[in-house]
Parts: sequence; structure tokens; C-alpha cells
Amino acid sequence: MNNYCDKYAVILDKLEQVIDRFSPVENSAPDFEKHLAFRWERVGENGGRLAPVTHPHLFDLDELVGIDDIRAEVVRNTSQFVNGFPANNVLLWGERGCGKSSLVKGLLKPFGWKGLRIIELKRWDLMSLPLIMTVLREIPKRFILFCDDLSFDEGEGDFRALKTLLDGDIEERPENILIYATSNRRHLMPERMSANSGDLEIHPEEAVGEKLALSDRFGLSLGFYCFDQNEYLAVVRKYASSRGLALPDDELRVKALQWAGLTARRSGRSARQFIDDLEGQLLLKNLSSDCH
Repeated sequence: MNNYCDKYAVILDKLEQVIDRFSPVENSAPDFEKHLAFRWERVGENGGRLAPVTHPHLFDLDELVGIDDIRAEVVRNTSQFVNGFPANNVLLWGERGCGKSSLVKGLLKPFGWKGLRIIELKRWDLMSLPLIMTVLREIPKRFILFCDDLSFDEGEGDFRALKTLLDGDIEERPENILIYATSNRRHLMPERMSANSGDLEIHPEEAVGEKLALSDRFGLSLGFYCFDQNEYLAVVRKYASSRGLALPDDELRVKALQWAGLTARRSGRSARQFIDDLEGQLLLKNLSSDCH
């Protein structure tokens, strides 16, 4: 009898594992009133859940210097969206460290109280988009699905699925969802000279067109470029002022340029890292002075 019960328990346990593996969404409903940001977490092979981000990075858009025109376009598009007007999916591409991700995260501060929520998902979660859209379709909020550092390699089929999902397939796309993505690549995929020269392609323009078709699905595509010296210094001065660092401008300028030379970068990220280092040095110096 005991052996029979043990075998029955093992069978039940395996059955529960199979059910969990293919369960589409966890039962606990996300609290969209309490939380502003979420992450999509896969559950099993075909399911997932929206996990709340309890401490979202409420980046201040005013701290983004040198990208005023781009910021204005993204804010305008998002304002249209949260007010229920037509708006576009957004692709922010270009130089790393110039504020692409910060710009998207910074939208929560001005628009979170108006019902905007941001859901972060990874590239490999794109195949879950139909499920995510089904979950969010009837929720009375506005959702940005945020995919950071999006790109595809040659031969990957996911980009074709994303093309369909961006424009919608036979099912009507929810009007309360947009996709905002960032990428270092303008067209999200590698562009090789062989594609233009026609190597192994009878009709190379078709191969090129297929790659361009993905980025074309984003109605708003905005490029970020490396800062020049004046733009870089403007960002440094902005950070220094916001943190109350009392340092003569000439000295701040020399130190900032030295930092840029050492790191071989002039970007918003590099400027913030320089200010973090400088502030730490000044605080440590003050601590040493107080101890003596």
C-alpha cells in the first residue's frame, strides 16, 4: 500500500511540474496602481509574469543635456500617447552612453501620475509579446514596452516576428501599448558591405530592404551622436551644479577633459562617472580634514 501511495505521489508531483511549465501567466495580478515599472519574467517555456520594480529609477529629464531636440520629440510623442491620441513606436539608436536608456526611464517622472507604466523586457522575451499584449489590453493604463539594447545577428528569425508584432498581425494591436527600444545599430541588424555588393545575392536590394523594414516599423527613429567637447563640458557642469560641487570652473574643465582623455569617451555616461569620481574624492578629502 505504501509503495502504491509513493508512486501516486510521484506521478502527481510530475503532473504539477508539467502544468507549471506550460502555465501562461501567474495567478497574482500586478498592482498597476502601486507600481510604476515592471519586468517581464519568463515562467516555464510559454508563460511569464509581470514582476514589479519596487525602486524604479525616476531619472530627471532635465539632467539630459545636449539632446534637447530628441528629448522634446520623445516627450511630445509620449504626451500624445498618455492622452489617448495617436502616437508612434520609438527607436533610439546611436552612440553608447549618450542618454538613450535614461530618456526612456525619465518618462516615468512626468507621466507616471497620468497613468503611464513602463515594462522592461529582454530581446529574448519578444516572442512573449502576444501574451503580454493580451494581459495588458483591458487594463486602463498606458504601457510602454521598453527593450533596451535591441539588436539582431545574421540568421536570427526573431526580427521577422518583431516586424509582424510592431505593425500588428490578424489581431488588432492594443491602443494602450507602444514599444520603445534602444540600440547601438541604426537598423537593429549588422549591415555588411557584401549586402550592398550583391555577394551571393541575385537581388541584393531585397536582402537590404528586409533589414530596413524592421527599423521602418518604428514611426519615430532618432539618432544619438558622440558629444563634442563643449557638449561634454556642458553635461559635466550640469551634474556638478546639481550636486553642489564647489570647484572653480577652470579646474573642473581641466579635470573633466583629463577624465575624457583617460577613458577615451565624451558622453553623458562618461560625464556622470567623472562627477561620481570627483564627488567621492572631495568627500574623502573633507573626511580626512575633519579627522585631523
